[in-house]
Amino acid sequence: MARPRKPLLSTDRIVATARDLVDAEGLAAVSTRRLAAELGVSGPSLYNHFRTKDEILEAVADSVSAQVDLSMFEDGRDWRTALHDWAVSYRAALRAHPNIVPVLARGPGRRPAALHLADAVYGAMVDAGWPPAQATSIGALMRYFVMGSALGSFAGGFVDDAGAYDPADYPHLGQAHLLAEQQEKIDERAFETGLAALLDGLAQQYAQSAADAAGAADPEDATDPTSATDAAGAADATSATDAKAGR
Repeated sequence: MARPRKPLLSTDRIVATARDLVDAEGLAAVSTRRLAAELGVSGPSLYNHFRTKDEILEAVADSVSAQVDLSMFEDGRDWRTALHDWAVSYRAALRAHPNIVPVLARGPGRRPAALHLADAVYGAMVDAGWPPAQATSIGALMRYFVMGSALGSFAGGFVDDAGAYDPADYPHLGQAHLLAEQQEKIDERAFETGLAALLDGLAQQYAQSAADAAGAADPEDATDPTSATDAAGAADATSATDAKAGR
């Protein structure tokens, strides 16, 4: 009987196994020796695909970035709706793999999926009329907000022991021990509240910038026919007065 063939070692298989390991045990659990054992191969065989452990972690991070939906920037949604929907998808991807967030937080570097993500956000904002500098700032602030929300849970940070919140010391935390059991609901509501406030502020800036641009391009004294008529009348009156005075 033929011996069963081992699955071929591939870049995708290494990345998927490393991602599972990071999800289950954290970044510190990843090593070439551990990965080789998980994959059932010898350690040196990994070097045919990745030179270092850091390269593996970069690939894992990019595989998570690739899970973020970018279709909203291409299907005609307005910039605010697109940013909202993208932020929700981005956060969902990070919350599914929170242990890799510290690697993602370093920036896109040379990672293809992360660069496509940055390009999509920036391009959509510029196409919507945001100045390039502001488009860059929007991409950065959205990244800070989403990654921060994915790094931990506000509600989950409170222990479910009522005795930990002595009213003599913490008079306003009498119900804090109940927060943990409502963790997902509270964190989701907090994210949506913050995202709405952020987008409201951007919408105000966008409207003000549009109004300023319109005013600069179309000043009232250059377009008001009444002003032009008044100016012409004043000039005629001055000419007539000068003629009578023999000037």
